[in-house]
Amino acid sequence: MSGADLTAAEARAAEARARLNGTVEALQAELEPRRLVTVAKAEVLDGGNRAARAGLEAARRNPATVAGAGALLLAFLNRKRIARVLSRKKS
Repeated sequence: MSGADLTAAEARAAEARARLNGTVEALQAELEPRRLVTVAKAEVLDGGNRAARAGLEAARRNPATVAGAGALLLAFLNRKRIARVLSRKKS
């Protein structure tokens, strides 16, 4: 190998090393725990907001269904009281 070839090879190696270091630094920045937590929180909040909006839209389109579900929920929560009232003997 001549001196020019050796110099060119060293330059290519230095350039490759610099690219690799840049990639490693970028990965370290992407995988920083605080950043991952922040991104995860944002995604969860965004998903929750989308689900809430979709639920509200469905309730607006189907108010009778929502009323029926509410009545069923109230009946379920008060099932013991309802059973007591219905099981009382008439005098």
